[in-house]
Amino acid sequence: MKLIFSCPRLLKKLFNCWPPFWGAGIRIEQLSSDYSYCRVGLVLRWWNKNANGTQYGGSLFSMTDPAYSMLLMALLGPDYQVWDRAASITFIKPGRGRVYADIHLSRERLDDILNATEGGDKYFPHFRINIVDEQGNLVAEVERTLYVRKK
Repeated sequence: MKLIFSCPRLLKKLFNCWPPFWGAGIRIEQLSSDYSYCRVGLVLRWWNKNANGTQYGGSLFSMTDPAYSMLLMALLGPDYQVWDRAASITFIKPGRGRVYADIHLSRERLDDILNATEGGDKYFPHFRINIVDEQGNLVAEVERTLYVRKK
């Protein structure tokens, strides 16, 4: 697993071929070499439309699923456990075309996580992700809580 996380380009390619992403039309469009940023996109296609002809809510939710876990696993390395603990989505408006989510992990946030877990304690960082359309209009808000602990 360390080999995959040591090469952002390889990780991006693998996620883009991963059946849950590929089947839903979800793509990692950008992944920074320092794992501090990731852009995930979703294009509306005939196979991922809902009954109203807009983005299927499950696909919107899925596009944010592994993002923070993936970034943290890459940055923290094999000495840490990183899991999703809880998540919720609030739909704001229908997604009628391409949508994307920009996921940022600042150095300050990473330092907070490292400080909170240095003694082996569990930590539950909370993240908010906005999913927007190409015009920058908010389509959905996703809240994710992770479980992070030093092994």
